[in-house]
Amino acid sequence: MHKSRLGVLVIDCKTDDPGDAAAFWSAALGYPISDHQPDDRYVALESPEGELRALVQRVDHDSRIHLDVETDDKEAEARRLEALGAKRIAEIKGWIVMEAPSGHRFCLVGPQRSDFKERARSWD
Repeated sequence: MHKSRLGVLVIDCKTDDPGDAAAFWSAALGYPISDHQPDDRYVALESPEGELRALVQRVDHDSRIHLDVETDDKEAEARRLEALGAKRIAEIKGWIVMEAPSGHRFCLVGPQRSDFKERARSWD
């Protein structure tokens, strides 16, 4: 048995400066820019408790928004989603990039929020 849930709204921005993009999304969503940043490719926004996390990411591909699904077992979750028709695209930095039958890309990542164990869905 493993758990998963929707965890992060990732705003992919084809830009040299994710800070500029983050300033827009911060103002648009009303989420302040976090004081704690993972590295220079990302700018984390502070979302209210219990809401999805939001993250601005500098990318080389066209700008888009993708979802991160947080799970305590990425491999089991990938197999479950493949059985539903998703495709495994790549493994990057410990994440698994998937593609839904609709063509939308999303990532499987480890738990991101402190209430994961209590609020995530259990799968057999």
